[in-house]
This record gives sequence, C-alpha cells and structure tokens, in this order.
Amino acid sequence: MTSREPALAAPAEPIGRRIERHFDALLEARGYRADTAQRTAIVQLGQWLESFLGGKSGWLRRLPAGIYLWGGVGRGKSFVMDAFFAAAPVAAKRRVHFHAFLQELQERMREFAGQPDPLALAAKALAGEARLLCFDEFHVHDIGDAVLLGRLLKVLVEEGVGLVCTSNYDPDGLCPNPLYRERFKPAIALIEKRFLVLQLDAGEDYRLRRGDQETWGRYCWPQSGFAEGWIEARLGLGAAAERDAVVSVNHHPLRLLAMGGESAWLDFDELCRRPHSSADFLWLCRRFRQLAISNVPCLGEEAIDVQQRMVNLIDIAYDAGTELLLASQASLDDLCRGKPHMDFSRTRSRLQQLRPVRPGEPTDC
Repeated sequence: MTSREPALAAPAEPIGRRIERHFDALLEARGYRADTAQRTAIVQLGQWLESFLGGKSGWLRRLPAGIYLWGGVGRGKSFVMDAFFAAAPVAAKRRVHFHAFLQELQERMREFAGQPDPLALAAKALAGEARLLCFDEFHVHDIGDAVLLGRLLKVLVEEGVGLVCTSNYDPDGLCPNPLYRERFKPAIALIEKRFLVLQLDAGEDYRLRRGDQETWGRYCWPQSGFAEGWIEARLGLGAAAERDAVVSVNHHPLRLLAMGGESAWLDFDELCRRPHSSADFLWLCRRFRQLAISNVPCLGEEAIDVQQRMVNLIDIAYDAGTELLLASQASLDDLCRGKPHMDFSRTRSRLQQLRPVRPGEPTDC
C-alpha cells in the first residue's frame, strides 16, 4: 500500500499583485492604458496595504498611516483609488465621499451629545467599524470642515485605521483661507508626517479625451430657444406631477418647480442663492434620480457663496450618479468664464461631461 503526500495549498497571491491585477483588468475592460504616474500609484498603494495589514515597519521610520493621493482634475485619482478599494482584501472597509461623510460624522456626534468630546467618541465609533477608509475628494474651505476634519484625522490615525485620501490639492494647499488656516495647520503637519504623499499628475484631463467621455446628463442652451414644457417632457413629468411644490428639507423649505416619481425640476436661484447646505443637496440626490436646474447663470460672475453651493451640488450629484439636466442662456464655455471659485476646475471638468444640446438638434430633451 502506498501512502500519498498531502497536497500543498497554493501560496496566497500577494496583496500588491492582486491589486495590480484588478487594476489591469479594469483598464482592459475600458480600453484604457495607465500612464506612469497611475501605475506608480497603484503599485505604492498595494505595497503600503500589504505592509499595513502585516504590521511591517521599517527600521528608521514608522509605517505610514495611509496614502494621500493628489493631482489636477481628471488625472484618474478616483479610478486608481476605486480599483484599489475593490481589490483590497479587507472586510471592514469603506469608500466615502467628502460631503456625505461630513454629514454622517455630524449625525454621529449628535448621538453622543451631552458626553465629553462627542467628536472623539464619534471618530472612535467609526474606527471600530472600518479597518480601511478611502476618502474621496478631500478638501477644506470653511472653518467647520477644518475643525472637524483636523481632529477626525488625528483620532483615526491614533486608532490604527488605514486611510487613503484623494484630493485636488497638495497637503499644504488644503486650507488656503488665512482666516482659519492656522486652525488646520496641525492636520496638514499630520498628513505630511504620517502619510505617504503621492502626486498623480500627467498633465492631461482624461475625462476630456474625445471618445472616452461618459455623459451623466445634458447641458441645454440657450434655454429660451426650447419649446415651452420641454423640461417637464424630458423628465417625464405629466399631468399628475406636483407643480410649484414646497417640501421640508432638514427643517426648512425648498421650493420645486415640479416633481413626480424620481424626478424634480428646480430653479438655480432657489438652490444656490438661498442658504441651502450640502446636506440639502445630499437629500435631493437621495430622493430623486433625475434633477433639472434651469436659469443657470455665468458662474464666474456670482458671489463666492453662490459658487460654493454650485460646486458642492455638482460634486454631490456626480458622486451619487444623479442624472442632471442644466439649462442656461450661456454656452458652457461662457458659463465657466470670469473669476470662478478655487474648486471650479473640478466642476468645469464634470460639467464638460454633460452632453451639450441646442434647440432643434435631434435629442431626447
């Protein structure tokens, strides 16, 4: 009788190789080729995660708490991070967007109201749920965000959460407003000291490559050239739709020109010239799959608070996959001229992914 040796289990695929393989598969499926900066970033992400999960530190320095990936708009930061996130062999992982995450953090803080340091308690609760947190479009433009994000990062790093952040800004450029930059300096120092900072910038906005664009809505101009009722027809709002409706959003009123099913039509003045917050825009994009916004002006001529609301709205709708219809008297080029908000390069890139429609053209508008 002959004995047989037990079969040896195949060695586990290294984490870095697994992440690169998934990245390559996504590129092939889309017909893309990675540039040198993108390839370097995905390799670094895989190597960092393998060391992070294995608890490996070097002789001369601590293991980085995370990776901070920054560069201009359309350079593939979110694509690289999403490929990494999907392949990362971590059960307790989350990919979150800036606006939605801040709202969640504030809601969690309310759960700890009346206790010492609700922010630290909320951050520790988050740390108990996620071993890996991927944070998309990290940016800071008001004092509230600066205070929350600065302290949040410190607690998450101390609690051992692995962090991957993407941003349009290098760490030192995260909080340019001198009124509260001093409050955010410790957070900038933390990123520069504890994170591996990678610049992803090949000098090209890949979203604007002809043939590569994925439209997520329509940009219709000039608005006055379209027939009466065309917005409602495009949204499928028939006789049963509510018109001139007022809904309560986060305990204050929001006026809609029309709404029905998963579609709503609003005026720019209502959304961006009134003091609506990102939480209101999040509510809209969760409640409605399609949004039409009419009478959009040339944004570079607007006050900075109006521009900021439009920037936030576009960010939230884009991330949520909301189908957007913008109607304006101005062309998209004119819409973006003037002295726009510092984040408007990202907004412009996303607006240019809307399909342009003019009166009389064959369209489903």
